[in-house]
Amino acid sequence: MQVWKDYQAENKDRFLEELLELLRIPSVSADSRFNGDTQRCAEAVKQRLQEAGADKVEVCQTAGHPIVYGEKIIDPSLPTVLVYGHYDVQPADPLELWHSGPFEPVIKDGNIYARGSADDKGQFYMHVKAFETMYKTNSIPCNIKFMIEGEEEVGSANLGIFLEQNKERLKADVVLISDTSMISLDTPSIDTGLRGLAYMEVEVTGPNRDLHSGVYGGAVANPATILAKMIASLHDENNHITIPGFYDKVQELSADERTALNAAPFDEEAYKQDLGIADVWGEKGYSTIERTGIRPTLEVNGIWGGYTGEGSKTVLPSKAFAKISMRLVPNQDWHEISDLFTKHFEAIAPKSVKVKVTKHHGGSPYVTPTDSVAFKAAHEAISTTFGKAPIPVRGGGSIPIVALFEKTLGLKTVLMGFGLDSDNLHSPNEKYGLANYYKGIETIPYFHKYFAELAKK
Repeated sequence: MQVWKDYQAENKDRFLEELLELLRIPSVSADSRFNGDTQRCAEAVKQRLQEAGADKVEVCQTAGHPIVYGEKIIDPSLPTVLVYGHYDVQPADPLELWHSGPFEPVIKDGNIYARGSADDKGQFYMHVKAFETMYKTNSIPCNIKFMIEGEEEVGSANLGIFLEQNKERLKADVVLISDTSMISLDTPSIDTGLRGLAYMEVEVTGPNRDLHSGVYGGAVANPATILAKMIASLHDENNHITIPGFYDKVQELSADERTALNAAPFDEEAYKQDLGIADVWGEKGYSTIERTGIRPTLEVNGIWGGYTGEGSKTVLPSKAFAKISMRLVPNQDWHEISDLFTKHFEAIAPKSVKVKVTKHHGGSPYVTPTDSVAFKAAHEAISTTFGKAPIPVRGGGSIPIVALFEKTLGLKTVLMGFGLDSDNLHSPNEKYGLANYYKGIETIPYFHKYFAELAKK
């Protein structure tokens, strides 16, 4: 609709400046030092929703970080879309690897560089500006509700409680999320599924104190060495995960489904060049696309122990630690996988050390129905603004609350992301393309338009 394009063109610079203001707030949910900033970010989101035209906007306090809620009900008889996003961000460490300040957004080569630019401030804010576009042009086709939380990056521990306590307020026909990516602006795609997650921390303890490695080395088990051996044993020679029972419930795709999945454009040489690696790595018998979309994985996210400061200190450490995450596929239950991991990790520990396993958080995998009215609306919206039909793909990441929405609210979710896999999510120099940001704002109103129209049929 031309009226949308005109409004967006007139307000383009303001839309960008407002996003940059949000990006300047260090809303790191994992670090209590930023609790005040996280609250401040929630208040800023509230203000922007009110300015955009939302009603009943509220910062809802939880036992952790707050959830921002707002709505615009134009006619109770019309369908309702619940927009979900998160304003919290990952820690910016390691700071020395950033080319510019993580909370001092810089625009370079058509990208916004800042922590949270793609994950998820830039993406959820597209919805706020798309809503404003429709509201200010008197063209909202359906009811819209917003739920923007502040704990997604730490497992959304309080979201389930909020959903249970607000079922009536959150009644809707579908959940719409932009916290995923597409292949490229030249090759748009829609995620049809997400992997689940089981996140663990392990602690290996040897002697009751740090020891002199010359006096005790060779006679006392080194927890760092033992931990490294234990972790290495979690994959076999084919990079297959060795935890007993790990694959028992994995949903295998048919040959036709795998062929269709691998039909998506993928340049492995460009992929390796972008990452600065000589070769890819993963489970034998599967392509890179399959390894990152339909297969479960186990990865070490952090490992430490002993002396890591400047210079040398010949110490045999008392303890060694690691954080380990497992991405899960349909039919795998994260609680069950966490238990299997714990049992196995404890079982493979030698008597010379003690092992402690802590379950942090997780979530279930999710597959989106591609025959739903909402998915068709997303497909049509992207086709309209991109000039070509989007390719259905499986996302490798996890949004644990998607399964929670279905379980608690009975709602299916559409994953209509506009980021790119190369946006350095969770890494230094996170970025989000200006073109992606504006394309999202352009496309989202069409989703609401087509969803309202298709829902009537």
